[in-house]
Amino acid sequence: MDHILIVDDDPGIRELLTRYLGEHGYRITAAADGREMRRALAASAFDMILLDLMLPGEDGIALFLDLNPQAHIPVIMLTARDETADRVMGIELGADDYVTKPFEPRELLARIKSVLRRARHLPKHCPEAARSYRFAGWFMDARARELLTPGEVVVSLSGTEFRLLKVFLDHPRSVLSRDHLAEFVYGKKISPLDRGVDALISRLRQHLGDDARKPSLLKTVRYEGYRLDADVEVE
Repeated sequence: MDHILIVDDDPGIRELLTRYLGEHGYRITAAADGREMRRALAASAFDMILLDLMLPGEDGIALFLDLNPQAHIPVIMLTARDETADRVMGIELGADDYVTKPFEPRELLARIKSVLRRARHLPKHCPEAARSYRFAGWFMDARARELLTPGEVVVSLSGTEFRLLKVFLDHPRSVLSRDHLAEFVYGKKISPLDRGVDALISRLRQHLGDDARKPSLLKTVRYEGYRLDADVEVE
């Protein structure tokens, strides 16, 4: 049974989600603020966190950044409709998905299932505690979100480019399908005609100086997906 931590200062939302998600087979623990959240994390292991951005004291962004990276707990952020900047910031920082308030419990349930499925379907040898990566002469600092060329020149990456590269670095020499890449990077499935992942791969190849006609790092595996063809050292 998956264990979900709900962090929201609204007692009505905590009660609603505790009851609704409990009825759908999840074990639920609820917290009203950052202090209760830390207490719960110290006492139990969780498979997911539903984290409200607008909390008294420390807000959701600060609490998200304070999470232990070694735990690698998927996070869905709960946001108000008019908090676009915070919502975008949360996704750019690496949250797995977001749901705006007010929301339909059925929609949230679908998002929860999608994120948990995505986490389970990725290869299992991911180095959860990795803070930096070295590959083919390149270096990426995951905390600082910096990519350095072999000549130690900083390459600027967008949030989606960063998340895409990190997926490949966490799963070197593994073939990752377009669907899995899209779910991890965008937090949603894509249609067969959606070329967003392919365009993102193309931009990442350009950053890495990888020839699109004969790529040596990000290789296309026909009918299956893409593979990072390099050994990766993690720290």
